[in-house]
Amino acid sequence: MQSIPLVFHPIYSQLDLPERHRFPIEKYQGIKDRLRQLGVPEEQFIEPEALDLAKVKTVYDPNYIEALATGTLDPKAMRRIGFPWSEQLVKRTFTAAAGTVLTAELALKHGKALNLTGGYHHAFSNFGSGFCMVNDLYLAALAMLNHEHIDKVLVFDCDVHQGDGTAKLAENNPHVYTVSIHGEKNFPYRKQYSDLDFPLVKGTSDALFLATVQEALSMAITYAQPDAVIYDAGVDVHINDDLGHLDISTDGVYARDKFVFDTCERLNLPIAAVIGGGYQRDIDALVDVHLQLFRAAGVVA
Repeated sequence: MQSIPLVFHPIYSQLDLPERHRFPIEKYQGIKDRLRQLGVPEEQFIEPEALDLAKVKTVYDPNYIEALATGTLDPKAMRRIGFPWSEQLVKRTFTAAAGTVLTAELALKHGKALNLTGGYHHAFSNFGSGFCMVNDLYLAALAMLNHEHIDKVLVFDCDVHQGDGTAKLAENNPHVYTVSIHGEKNFPYRKQYSDLDFPLVKGTSDALFLATVQEALSMAITYAQPDAVIYDAGVDVHINDDLGHLDISTDGVYARDKFVFDTCERLNLPIAAVIGGGYQRDIDALVDVHLQLFRAAGVVA
């Protein structure tokens, strides 16, 4: 298999949450462990260093970032995020976002790279929401745009929840083109306007889903003419996901991911992928579905 850069830090899964908390924090380490069992060498994994807060404040609301970092956010704002505040939460947040930025940089060098977390697309400039505090996808797009041969980045979001924060952050940036394929009647209940939105009805199954993905990517590439792609490969579209309400099979998830990677490879588009959402309580079963991304990318057979 190809030696594709994989970005991982143990802190991705190192967060104490209340019992029965909805967020499956163990899955990130679970994916790493499974990839190692399948023969991926340790040296293929690259550790990110946490983002510099001063730099993040130049992109996002500095008052929000400071309050998040110091634990002085209003309790209502923390409830909207969905995590209890802790120093470890802050450290994990800025390391996870750094992982996606690093993945974007590595994708430009190697053609493709994958982060074993990422997809915090409900974070806006001045508030967090839905387990997302810092929008890593938009930061990664900006990092790609710092390279002189990159004039437009496509953020292709296939998580079951609309990428509302990313859409809002990019709405006045002509160099970042946003696409979201998501459940129509799912969180967030107030949607934003991506450049292209494809809402899916409850119970959508493989055939319609895959046709929509193919149409969406084709349209996005035609309209945007991107120089690089950031791909949010959320698996909360899966039929067994607790929060998804779609009926996509494991084979359907693999077919989606394979189509995205194959299309980018055929067009010589660098692609940075993140694993996105996935909320089965059975962590082993959840890891199985997330693993389709790594199979589709050629990391493992």
